[in-house]
Amino acid sequence: MSNLWKVSTNKFANEKESIMRTGNIYQIANGHMGYRGTLDEFGSDELVGVTLAGIFDRAGDAWREPVNAPNGGFTKIILDGVEISALSTTVKSHKQDLNLENAVFERETDYASHGKILKIKSSRFLSADQPNLGIIKFNLTVDQAARIKICTGIDYNIWDLNGPHLLNLRPTKKNGVLLVHAVTHETSRKVAVAEAVDLNFGREAHEIKGKKNLRVISLAAAAGRTYAFYKYFAVYTGNDSIKTSVNAAALNGVREAKALGYETCLNNHNAQWAKKWEYCDVKIEGDNEAQQALRYSIFQLLMVAPVNGSGNSIPARALSGQVYKGAIFWDTEMFMFPFFLYTCPEKAAELMRYRIKTLDGARRKAKTEGAGFRGAFYAWESQETGDDACTYFNIGDPLTRRDLRTHFRDKQVHISGDVAIAMWEYFKLTGDDSLLLEGGAEVILECARFYYSYAFFKKDKNQYEILDVVGPDEYHERVNNNAFTNLVAKATFEITNATVNYLKRRHPDKLAALVKKIKIAGELPLFIEAAELLYVPQPGRKTGVIEQFEGYYKLKEATVEELKAQMVHPNEYLGAGQGLAVPTKIIKQADVVMMLNLFKDRYSTEIKKANWEYYEPRTEHGSSLSACAYAMVAADIGKLDWAYGYFLKTAKIDLEARYKVFVGTIFIGGSHPAANGGAWMTAVFGFGGVKADAEHVVINPRLYKKWTRLQFNMVYKGDRFNIKITKDDVTIIANISNKRKHMFIVSGNSIDCAPGKTSSVKYKWPSGI
Repeated sequence: MSNLWKVSTNKFANEKESIMRTGNIYQIANGHMGYRGTLDEFGSDELVGVTLAGIFDRAGDAWREPVNAPNGGFTKIILDGVEISALSTTVKSHKQDLNLENAVFERETDYASHGKILKIKSSRFLSADQPNLGIIKFNLTVDQAARIKICTGIDYNIWDLNGPHLLNLRPTKKNGVLLVHAVTHETSRKVAVAEAVDLNFGREAHEIKGKKNLRVISLAAAAGRTYAFYKYFAVYTGNDSIKTSVNAAALNGVREAKALGYETCLNNHNAQWAKKWEYCDVKIEGDNEAQQALRYSIFQLLMVAPVNGSGNSIPARALSGQVYKGAIFWDTEMFMFPFFLYTCPEKAAELMRYRIKTLDGARRKAKTEGAGFRGAFYAWESQETGDDACTYFNIGDPLTRRDLRTHFRDKQVHISGDVAIAMWEYFKLTGDDSLLLEGGAEVILECARFYYSYAFFKKDKNQYEILDVVGPDEYHERVNNNAFTNLVAKATFEITNATVNYLKRRHPDKLAALVKKIKIAGELPLFIEAAELLYVPQPGRKTGVIEQFEGYYKLKEATVEELKAQMVHPNEYLGAGQGLAVPTKIIKQADVVMMLNLFKDRYSTEIKKANWEYYEPRTEHGSSLSACAYAMVAADIGKLDWAYGYFLKTAKIDLEARYKVFVGTIFIGGSHPAANGGAWMTAVFGFGGVKADAEHVVINPRLYKKWTRLQFNMVYKGDRFNIKITKDDVTIIANISNKRKHMFIVSGNSIDCAPGKTSSVKYKWPSGI
């Protein structure tokens, strides 16, 4: 692990599952599209995917999912009449790298065929400067004279989980540029891929064969000579803001890139990545394993951040494919959003704009779900319109092949509150109220309106309750008064009241217009009452443990090991109506512990410790969201070895790709950006002890014993700071371009950090841990 900016392997495994996992590990993306880490000669059978952000389609009765584009990066070599492929040709040596510094994928393979050695080297990147553009440098060398054919162009035999999604795929060649264009089923959204090459050897012919639009270059290759060429491909859709047709945009895009040349395009791309890392890198000294895993996690987030102005968000499996329907879950607000809020708030704002854009979809869901509700009920699986893509029968039984009824769609009501909390956090930490004014306040009020319509008022107890829900622990459905859900709803009412008060002081005209627009004046006093009277389960007087939901304590005791021993199929789902976990206290993922982390200022260290110790052995961690919550609370209560173990589990999930790929009959293989965000949060919030609010930044470090230094950047109220934490002290460097001073409280000591000032203070461990 000498190079902490690179992920590498010298092995090639040709089993389909290994190819799938490797494709995830080595994927690249630029917010506009993702390109799986597959070899140049691979096709749909090897799960090559160029997944487009924000464009969805449904074929027949199958699930809606994001569209995969034709692959403009395809290249295959024919050596003396024999097709060369890692699947069919002897591989003498193989290496592939993913450079985290600039998101460049590289492969180098030596093939042996009929006594000759062919060396293939290629590198590819999706431009961070021009998001519609992908560029490849391809080299080949043969050790003996040979007849070579280079078949390169656009492969439109597309891998889809529930497709095909592109109709009327039409391959053409125009003035030396290859083009494939098509339209989607549902909305006739146009998609176009163009490809051009910079190549100065051999004879070229045009060939359309096997759903491939190819240029075939024939040459008599000399022994030992390296033949190099460059490929430029552009992907445009009807979602792009362009003044011309998608076909013309794609054709012009590759011509302009070719005119600039490979080195200029690469330099422009590298410059954009340098800016990303300048503000977002986290440095860990003394622990190379943790450093590389965390850097890889940050890289995953940076490359899938939405392009500004696109109106997109980050799906639960990012841009690694069509898994989970390419949908946006609560994962984004709770696990990815904090990273962007603290490092590049302009991207955090983009994530929130997606929720503003899809507010009407949340309103439609509220009206049509169950008995019909008011306000905004945000989708469990949200796509481009905000309507819920989740089905009621969302998981299949791997034994009977029957679909199982789940209540993810209709009872996971905490999503609306998760959105409202993130919207308010953006305002608190940036001081920027523009998002509130452009629709964020409307989102918050509509979320409160939904909870008020969903809540049940018990007169005998004089309290509101949230009944019939699914909390983060999805193994137990349709429960009453789930602690996490109730506190999220209560916080939403509190945030709504704070939003109204703020707008009343600062923007009374805007508030009046909003209240009139959504006709909510008569409900505002009810939200004040609900914030006060909404019931939240409290810690037990003797134990300090918070019951996850009403009746949880009456369930059977069991261990995770006991449950797994009873499984009759490795992909069996433990929840739904009759899963093995349903009658037991075994939970899928952090639930109460998730709540204690999200609302850490509301609970004492003793309460956190009691609940962590109670729920940890009862948690199966069937979700990638779980480990980071346990890690952060473990750091909060001083269980640093536990925190570190869970930190590595969340930080390495995509780097090692050991995750399960099926739940029931549902394929879930892909990347885990929520876990990536959880790794950053564990490092900065957990071990770094950072907690910002509207007034100041608090730092109470809990540096892990292997780490000699933790260093990171953060943005607060529009100003930038570099934080260095060692075993003894915390150093805060305020950027010289900052506009004003800010208060930092380090281990109880208040520090005014003025622009350009460096402050250093000794710290001690927080009391109680």
